[in-house]
Amino acid sequence: MSLSTRTPAESSDSPREPGSQAQARISGLYIYPVKSCAGVTLQESELTDAGLDLDRAWMVVDASGEFVSQRELPRMALVQVSLRGGEVVLRAPGMLALHLGIDRVEAPARVRIWDDEVPAYDMGAVAAQWFTDFLGQPLRLVRFDPEHQRLSSMKWTGGVEAPNQFSDGFPLLVLSQASLDGLNQRLQAAGRTPVTLAHFRPNIVLDGLTAHGEDGLGLLAIEADLPVQLQLVKPCARCSIPNIDPATGLSDPALGDALQVYRSLPSMGGAVCFGMNAIIRAGDGARLRIGQSVVGDWRFD
Repeated sequence: MSLSTRTPAESSDSPREPGSQAQARISGLYIYPVKSCAGVTLQESELTDAGLDLDRAWMVVDASGEFVSQRELPRMALVQVSLRGGEVVLRAPGMLALHLGIDRVEAPARVRIWDDEVPAYDMGAVAAQWFTDFLGQPLRLVRFDPEHQRLSSMKWTGGVEAPNQFSDGFPLLVLSQASLDGLNQRLQAAGRTPVTLAHFRPNIVLDGLTAHGEDGLGLLAIEADLPVQLQLVKPCARCSIPNIDPATGLSDPALGDALQVYRSLPSMGGAVCFGMNAIIRAGDGARLRIGQSVVGDWRFD
């Protein structure tokens, strides 16, 4: 069965007249402490100017200091991560647990992520051997240097200096639950298996929007203990990682094929996009929680 280009979830929308606003709530919070490894589901999280606390604070690099990800090593999806007291605990099939002190590092290092060469801290021989053994090539684990500012592309931030750690380019990824539901309706109609949020690795999931309503939003205000403002700045162009099943580490192009039908955006040069990258305009130190209200301004540009 072919995939249609519209789903019931997309058949109606909130008013988008100038001055109108979208109402939503936070239904999911996720961090990915080690870049490209499994995420951690949270009920609440501290917001920093570089994203949710501990998100992409660690990264796996090869012998030359270049980052590696599920794109080259899909088995990274099988590395499960948990937070326990002052530790990050990593588990993987056939491996003893690796315990990392959140505030412990070893030698300074220089590493590369995309076009950025940044200072970091090596996490030592035990962590290096753990990833080398599990993934089958010489690797090391590094921690981002919090004294360094790695800025998001000012082409998209409008000149705003928006730091992030080891994320691909922006401190937050925002996705609506309706977007995932709409995709799963398409997949099921085509006789394919529905997917989970874990395929798309969002930080903040919103309820109350229509499918891909996040595409049209600009500034989000969140009811928290401190005033929070997030700015949605760029559609998230998708690579091959969503095709990788988080439960098995195996890739299936069916998901990418389904997205290609209706999420190839001309405004992004035909790139397949799902979710919106965001920066923090206000709220460093605020606590984000499941259930908090979100008000979004519709963008008219």
